[in-house]
Amino acid sequence: MLTIEQKKNRLFVVLAGIFLCNALVAEMIGVKIFSGEQTLGLAPANLNILGFTMDFNLTAGAVIWPVVFISTDLINEYFGKPGVQRISFLTAGLIAYAFLVIFLTMELPPAQWWLDANSKDANGNYFDMNFAFNKILGQGQRIILGSLVAFLLAQLVDVFVFQKLRSITGPKKLWLRATGSTLVSQLVDSFVVLFVAFYGTFSVPQILAIGITNYLYKFVVALLLTPLVYIGHYLIDRYLGKAEALRISEEAAEKSQSLL
Repeated sequence: MLTIEQKKNRLFVVLAGIFLCNALVAEMIGVKIFSGEQTLGLAPANLNILGFTMDFNLTAGAVIWPVVFISTDLINEYFGKPGVQRISFLTAGLIAYAFLVIFLTMELPPAQWWLDANSKDANGNYFDMNFAFNKILGQGQRIILGSLVAFLLAQLVDVFVFQKLRSITGPKKLWLRATGSTLVSQLVDSFVVLFVAFYGTFSVPQILAIGITNYLYKFVVALLLTPLVYIGHYLIDRYLGKAEALRISEEAAEKSQSLL
């Protein structure tokens, strides 16, 4: 029979693993840009935002980033600010480490047989395997820096807003603190990453236009994820026991009153 502390530790390991895995993979696949409209079989949106025609062209990382939203809200609920900070800083460090390893491997001299093997695309055109490897995995340093800064800042804002809303509503209205914290934190994330990565390359109106488009997507996703947060909450309450889950949640709230 597991004690409540053992269950709590196992729960944190599982949630942290889901959070870390999806955040890391999202960063790796984020270099690919896909059309949100074409994915749904729709025509391009052609939104006129600040004088720019914008479609919902998103990074592939956006596909699995909602899992990070959900795991953040659940860690927030049961482990509070200490839990979110712990896993956020660990994840940022591991993402930085992953990109460092990728940059080092890009400098390794390629084997000739690897360059020659399977170096044709589906149409029979030759391509440089090493160039393709470096082009796909070698994201710009400013993009990586912007992503990490925005990620950490958004996580701090998320836990602060989440716990402030909980102090107002108590254990009720999970939908309000889960959705509200995500909407505020992703507003920060959407614009910080773009300004750090592209300020001086794109004009400010263009950065704002791209940020608005990205945030509209995140806004809709945050609303659609609400039922999944409730499902996760229900499963955890069953695992810990309703009374113990409530006690742990109250303890987490008590430790999470300040932004830092």
